[in-house]
Amino acid sequence: MASFINVLSRLTPPPFAAPEEYDGLEYRWKLFVFRPAYFKNEVFLLGALLFYVVFFFVGQSINAKKAEKWVSGYRDLLKRQFSSPDVNGLVRDGHSDFFTFSTGRRNVESLHTIFRLKPYHDLAQTVFLTVWSLVDLQYSPKNELQLDFKLFSSALPHDFVWAVVAKDELKNIKDSRWDLTFTKASENSNLPPNMSIMSELADVTEALFKSTAILDALKDPKIAPYFRSLSVTDQPRERPSKLSTPEKHVILSLVCPSSSHVDDLNGLVSALFPFIDSLTKVSLRPETKTKLKKVRETFEKTLKVEAEQTKKEELEQAREDQKAARRKVEEERVSKLSAAEQQKILERERKRSIRKSQGKSVRKV
Repeated sequence: MASFINVLSRLTPPPFAAPEEYDGLEYRWKLFVFRPAYFKNEVFLLGALLFYVVFFFVGQSINAKKAEKWVSGYRDLLKRQFSSPDVNGLVRDGHSDFFTFSTGRRNVESLHTIFRLKPYHDLAQTVFLTVWSLVDLQYSPKNELQLDFKLFSSALPHDFVWAVVAKDELKNIKDSRWDLTFTKASENSNLPPNMSIMSELADVTEALFKSTAILDALKDPKIAPYFRSLSVTDQPRERPSKLSTPEKHVILSLVCPSSSHVDDLNGLVSALFPFIDSLTKVSLRPETKTKLKKVRETFEKTLKVEAEQTKKEELEQAREDQKAARRKVEEERVSKLSAAEQQKILERERKRSIRKSQGKSVRKV
């Protein structure tokens, strides 16, 4: 018992001895004495922690309010257009990503409204993004808002990729949207000077611009700060690795406006619905249809060749794995044999290698 007490006495830290010459500010309460001068570093650390916590909650609130303001501003429009608007309300995925889902409309299977906002809640990421935007002048993080309309197959009788894109997005859009690599950029007199057309063929643009509602909406100067692209596509946004049934989408990509400017995009969003309905009437020339079909058939052949090559490589890798497994089993079996038996096996392998090398030499001659 005495030894145990002795051990505990050694582990117990010595009592704090306050220097007698301390003449600074101090607070006393019974046996407790608090002298702030001894906790200068702790004050700075506590302040930094408090700042980080406040920054997190304020940033989180900013993003949530931005998304909620948009949803509440367009709820009436969605109620008029969909039988099931805003299914489950605004869904949060982390602190900077939000989305809503609407369904139940002619020609539209579903609408995903997707918010990808800047990480205002994360101090480290915010500082990094700010510094990097100063280093790389081409890098400009944005609060992204995307309205992704998935169409019924009957809503668009043709297969093509087409888009109207803000000119300041042209440099980077093909890196983020593989489907737009099918297109070529060009000017169009029907559009404002800050926008370009990305289309596979001119006939497609002529057919789509018969809908004057969307043209008038695109000419509205209020949308210029927020508009990024409007696309109609039958291809996935990322390059597929195998053949799949194509899905047709109308995608409006925007910079999410501030709470006070949510209504600036009302005309553009409202015009999307008659534009989508007009796609059922799109008519293309026979030669245009042939060219579009040929492009897709060529790409499908490329995917088939890649799939066959991948399958071949997987089979070869599987055979190599089986050989390696058999070698490992054989090595484990041999390791358990006596030294004499191991020597016999090694000698047999050596003779087999000599015969193989001699056979190769004879065939070469």
